[in-house]
Amino acid sequence: MVQPLNKNIQEGDNPDLTSERLTSTFNTNDMAAQIWGSEKRARRRREISAKIAQMPELHDSKPLPFMTREEKIMESARKLTILTEKMGQIIDPTDPAELYHLNNEVLGLEGNPMALHGVMFIPALSAQASDEQQAKWLPRALRREIIGTYAQTELGHGTNLQNLETTATYDLATQEFVLHTPQITALKWWPGNLGKSSNYAVVVAHMIIKGKNYGPHPFMVQLRDEKTHEPLPGITIGDIGPKMAYNIVDNGFLGFNKYRIPRTNLLMRHTKVEADGTYIKPPHAKINYSAMVHVRAYMLTGQAIMLASALNIATRYSSVRRQGQIDKSQPEVKVLEYQTQQHRLFPSIARAYAFQFAGAETVKLYEHVLKEMKSGNVSLMADLHALTSGLKSVVTYQTGEGIEQARMACGGHGYSMASYISEIYGVAIGGCTYEGENMVMLLQLARYLVKSAALVKSGQSSQLGPLVAYLGAKSEPTSLIDRIPNAGFTEYVKTFQHVAKRQTLKAAEMFFGLMEKGEKREIAWNKCSVELNRASRLHTRLFIVEAFVRRVNEIADIRIKEALTDLLHLHVNYELLDIASYALEDGFLSASQLDYIRDQVYLYLGKIRPNAVSLLDSWEFSDIELRSVLGRRDGNVYENLFKWAKSSPLNKTDVLPSVTQYLKPMMEKARL
Repeated sequence: MVQPLNKNIQEGDNPDLTSERLTSTFNTNDMAAQIWGSEKRARRRREISAKIAQMPELHDSKPLPFMTREEKIMESARKLTILTEKMGQIIDPTDPAELYHLNNEVLGLEGNPMALHGVMFIPALSAQASDEQQAKWLPRALRREIIGTYAQTELGHGTNLQNLETTATYDLATQEFVLHTPQITALKWWPGNLGKSSNYAVVVAHMIIKGKNYGPHPFMVQLRDEKTHEPLPGITIGDIGPKMAYNIVDNGFLGFNKYRIPRTNLLMRHTKVEADGTYIKPPHAKINYSAMVHVRAYMLTGQAIMLASALNIATRYSSVRRQGQIDKSQPEVKVLEYQTQQHRLFPSIARAYAFQFAGAETVKLYEHVLKEMKSGNVSLMADLHALTSGLKSVVTYQTGEGIEQARMACGGHGYSMASYISEIYGVAIGGCTYEGENMVMLLQLARYLVKSAALVKSGQSSQLGPLVAYLGAKSEPTSLIDRIPNAGFTEYVKTFQHVAKRQTLKAAEMFFGLMEKGEKREIAWNKCSVELNRASRLHTRLFIVEAFVRRVNEIADIRIKEALTDLLHLHVNYELLDIASYALEDGFLSASQLDYIRDQVYLYLGKIRPNAVSLLDSWEFSDIELRSVLGRRDGNVYENLFKWAKSSPLNKTDVLPSVTQYLKPMMEKARL
C-alpha cells in the first residue's frame, strides 16, 4: 500500500480534513526539515512532542481561557518546576532550539515566570559580561539558581535610549555605582518577569563618572533577597497589571533609591571603568545594542511561528466548515473552496515561510557577528542593527495582519477563545512595540539607507555594504516581467530592487534638498520621515524576497522545491501587487504587466489549494501547543467545541449568584 505523503493522517479523523491531506504533493516530514533547518531538528521536535504527550503532569490542568491570571501564573510555575527537574529526560538543555520548542509546547505562548530569563538575561550576560563576570553569574543563571530579566524601558522613555533617566553614578570613595530613579518617569516599566519572578536584572542606566554622563550602560543588579525573595532595601518593584495578552508574564516596574552596587557589576566585556574612575569606551558605538539585536533577530522566527499557528487553525477549520454553495446543484462546500478565503489565507502562508527563512538567515548573520565581536571586530554591527530594525518592523506588522485575517476567516467561532487565535494575535501584536516601536525602527534603518544614498550621490558606490549594493547598481529602464520566458524570479527581484532604490534615493534627495535650503538636520529629517519609512519598508521587503529565493534555490528535493516554488510565485506576485504604485509612478511597470501579475496571483492560489493544509501541517504543531479547538489535528471540531463550552466555570451551576442576588429580584419586582 502506498503511504500518503502527509504524515498527519490517523484513524478517526474528520474525513474532510483527511481528504485535504491526501492531495499533498510532498512529504510533510521533508517539508518540516526545511522549515526547522534540518531533518534532525524536525525529528527532534517530533520526539519532544511525543514525550510530552506521555507526561500528563506537563499538560494544562484545564483550558487556559477558563483560568484567572493568578491561576495561570500558578499553573505555569508548577509546570516550570517539573520541567527544571525533568528537562534532561526530554531535551538537550544546552540546545536553544529544543528549549524553545519545549517551552512553546508545555508553557505556551502566554509566557511563563522565566520567559525573559532565557531570551534576554542570559544572552545579555553572554554578549556583554567579561569572562570573569560570566564565570561568576552565568552558571548560576543556567542552573536556574537565580532568575533574571533585562530592564531597559522606562515609564517615560522606551526606544529613545539616550533619554533614559535612571542613573548610575560612580562613587570613587567606595568603588560603587549608585543607582537612582530621580522621578516617576524614570521607573523601569514593562520588563518581563520583573514584577514578581526575577531576583536579578541587567539594568540599563546612564553612567555618570566625576560629573560626566557616558550614556546608557548595562549593570548586573540583585533585586530581591535570594532566601526570602523580598525586595532589597532601596528597591521598589511590582507588577504593572493586566495586558492585552501575555498575562502569565509579570511585566513589572522598578525604582531605585540611591541603591549601591559594586563597580564590577558594570558589564565589562566591551566597556570598562577602572577603580580610579577611568572610562574605557567600547570599540563601537552600537556594541551595547547586542542584546536588543539578539532579540530582534530571533523575533522573526517567533513571529513566523505565531503566524503559521493562526493559519494552521484557520485553514484546518476552513477545510471542515461547510457553508453555502458555489454550484446550486451541488451540496454545501468547504469554506476553503471559495477564492476569497484562499486570497485571505494563502498569501499569509507564503509570508510565514518567507519570514521563517529570512529569520533563519538573520540568526546566522547574528551568530557570525557575535563571533566577530568576541574577537574584536565590530564592523558588521551597524549593518545588522539596521537590517534587524527593518525586519522587526515589517514582520511584526504583517504578522499581525495575517493573524487577524485568519481569525476573521474562521467566522464567528474565530471570535471565541476556543479558537485561541485572539491570544496568538495579542501576543504577536505586542511585537510591534516591544524591543523598539515600529516607526522608530524603520527610521533607524532609514538612517543607514540615507548614509548609503550619500555614498551613491558622491560616486562612492563601491563602498556600499552587500545589503545595499543594489542602490549603486545600474537599473533597467523598464521591468521585463512577462517578457522573458523562463526568467524565474530574476525579473521580480530586479523590480523589487528598482522600487526600493528609487524610493530610497528619492527620500534621501528630499532630505538633502531641505538641508541645502537651510533646514536644521533634525527638522529636515522629521519632514521626510514618512517617505523615509516607505523606503525602509521597501528595502526590507526586498530582503525578505531575496532570502526566500535563496532558500528555494538551495533545495534539492524536487517535490519540496516545486511546492515551495509555487508558494514563492504567490509571494512575489502578491507582494509586488501590494507595492505596484511605486513601479507604476515612473513607468517601470505597465498596466498590462500589472494585469499579468494579478492573474499570476489567482493562478497560484489554485495551484497551492491542494497543498494548503499540508503546507501548514508541515510546521508540526501538536494540539498541546496550538491549544485550539478549531485547529485540532483530527478536525473533529463541533463535538469538542460543545465539550469545551460545557467546561466553562459559568456552567458549574444552572443559576449564577448574580442572577439570585440581582436579576431575579429585579424581575420579581417588575412583576408586581
